[in-house]
Amino acid sequence: MVVFKGMENPLNAVINSMNKAVGKNVMNLYMPGVTYGIKSTKEYSLVQDVLNKVMENAPIYHYFDDSDGYETTADSEYTYEMIIAAEAADENYVDHETGEVIESNGDLAAKENANYLEQGNVDQTQTTEQQEPSEPTEEAKETETKNQEVENEQGESTDTEAVESSATLSTITGVEYSLEKLADFDFLKNTFYSVDSTTSVDGDRLNAKKLLERDMSIQQDSSVPQILIYHTHSQEAFVDSIEGDSSTTIVGVGEHLAQILANTYGYNVIHDSSVYDMINGKLDRNYAFTLAEPNIKRILSENPSIQVIIDLHRDGLKDNVHLVTDVNGKQTAQFMFFNGLSYNSKVGNIEYLYNPYIEDNLAFSFQMQLQAAKYYPNLTRKIYLKGYRYNLHLMPRATLVELGAQTNTLEEAKNAMEPLADIIDKVLKGN
Repeated sequence: MVVFKGMENPLNAVINSMNKAVGKNVMNLYMPGVTYGIKSTKEYSLVQDVLNKVMENAPIYHYFDDSDGYETTADSEYTYEMIIAAEAADENYVDHETGEVIESNGDLAAKENANYLEQGNVDQTQTTEQQEPSEPTEEAKETETKNQEVENEQGESTDTEAVESSATLSTITGVEYSLEKLADFDFLKNTFYSVDSTTSVDGDRLNAKKLLERDMSIQQDSSVPQILIYHTHSQEAFVDSIEGDSSTTIVGVGEHLAQILANTYGYNVIHDSSVYDMINGKLDRNYAFTLAEPNIKRILSENPSIQVIIDLHRDGLKDNVHLVTDVNGKQTAQFMFFNGLSYNSKVGNIEYLYNPYIEDNLAFSFQMQLQAAKYYPNLTRKIYLKGYRYNLHLMPRATLVELGAQTNTLEEAKNAMEPLADIIDKVLKGN
């Protein structure tokens, strides 16, 4: 029986027949380039050795090689469809059948969160630019004054409550990073990004100047839909969610975000509450991204005015991790922006997950991350970079947001939508 890394190949019958029919001499005669240097062992036949050597150069081989130790109950079948299912498995870390938390490859996300908790979510001991609130500079004071004036002018056309809320949210309490500081690739990467071990990124792709030069603003027009919110994983819930009540899950939080963007900021928003992670009445996230894509494309086709796509998720972490911070006196769930690079460290670009908008996606999330650092310090986690695509190829201004975790309350999650909406608005207005 032929095996790959301990997994049975579905073509065993064919391969084993071939193993019996083809001898070593024939293999050496017709495949000298492959068999050269290969020594048969007691454990594997010559065909097995050849097949292993060929597979080492195949992308699917490296996917399974990288996935050792990170396998959910839905990931145990050796099928081609696993390549598609990998997006869902890699993005979500909770086994939906057992409820057990599955840590990410390399345990990077869990370690990042553990560090945040140990440091009280803010490293008060460091003396870096990020941790120096001290006395504001004249430039910072002038900027804050101008921002306040702009907010007051914009508020004249809205109701008083919305104006007061917007003005409060726009007070600078964090850090503005200089372009000179951001030009340091190591500083940029270490301060703003968590890079998964299955992928990699260099200074050409993560270039702060280029990311900030990309115009992510839009010409606002409330007469037509311009923002689409949806949920690839609609069943993601919170610690106090009510079973069967979607308004208490990530879908309900998405509706809350849509209402804030519409009522406070004047955007025309479509909220798609379709279910993509249920098959035949059972939770199945293996094909969620694949199932979501055609419907999202249909919505975009029917509404060509849409310029922003937000795939809102709830993250899954260890039960002792509580992602919460204080925003304007409210307990607020922390969140992170999630980017797919369509790139594997070992095989390079993943062509069948081509994304023409990777740089735009990165610019969109980075600009929002900077706004968060400026106005809401400690609200966002580092931007997570992973190797797949996650349907971010559908639009330049497409983003995936991981909100809180299963340990957050619904109220904490909803509280995060006010600052998130403000951050989105600032970037779309070109601030």
